[in-house]
Amino acid sequence: MKAIFIVAALGAAVATTAVSAFGGGGMGSMGGFGSIERPAMHGYYDGHKDTFLSTDVSDKMQAVEMHANYAPMLGKVSMADTDDIYLVQGAAAAGQIPVFGSEPGDPTYTPLWHEDLVTWKSGSTPVLLVRDDQINSLAKQGKLTVKKTHVILNCPIVSPTKTKLSGS
Repeated sequence: MKAIFIVAALGAAVATTAVSAFGGGGMGSMGGFGSIERPAMHGYYDGHKDTFLSTDVSDKMQAVEMHANYAPMLGKVSMADTDDIYLVQGAAAAGQIPVFGSEPGDPTYTPLWHEDLVTWKSGSTPVLLVRDDQINSLAKQGKLTVKKTHVILNCPIVSPTKTKLSGS
């Protein structure tokens, strides 16, 4: 019986130390640290690639397609509290990936995005889209269309690279 009490007391001391080390600092009650494996994707912002995670989406069908969590409450988020993520549909330049309207460090950055569907107009030759202002300029020139949706994505950018593409 004594051995069990000593082991229990030792276990409690270790647990208390672990809570102090990981739960009592700046993280509050967030718990200890761990890691998971999650596919990371890339998107462009101002001519360079950023790495992001796609965790949640307000559209049930997209959640299944993206292997993300279906989060219907995201659909109630005001578009004013999100930023643009441009997704090219149909014809696209080789290597086209999403384009973001901001990234961490920008005053307008948020991990919540509303989808803007980009489509090249017939007769236009797709070019690689790497900036949101490039997309808006091409839309004004009548070369592509941008359709805002109210599909909201939770896609935090976890690694802004700031490495410019050649020719950007």
